[in-house]
Amino acid sequence: QVQLVESGGGLVQAGGSLRLSCAASGRAFSDYAMGWFRQAPGKEREFVARISRNGGSTSYADSVKDRFTISRDNAKNTVYLQMNSLKPEDTAVYYCAAVRVFGVYLPAPNEYRYWGQGTQVTVSS
Repeated sequence: QVQLVESGGGLVQAGGSLRLSCAASGRAFSDYAMGWFRQAPGKEREFVARISRNGGSTSYADSVKDRFTISRDNAKNTVYLQMNSLKPEDTAVYYCAAVRVFGVYLPAPNEYRYWGQGTQVTVSS
């Protein structure tokens, strides 16, 4: 099992940037594919980005493509989400998620098993 703790959220003006971090503890971090999801008020949780165990494969939601970048540092047991050109519609609680996989398989968004507590991102217009 892996425990996940997000940080880095906050209030930013439209057009600004934030970098979220997710620190993992427990079993070997490099055994897990990682993902970021978000949930806005009154909406369902949605997929944002995902990354394979070795960082060699990534995938993004269309709404954040070319603005957000997911990365990981397996030596630091941490996954990041760099968010640039933020928009008010990016306002949400952002969650880090993990699932243990074999090889460099990139899991589908509905396969993630472990979740952090979330960090609030608010983008003002």
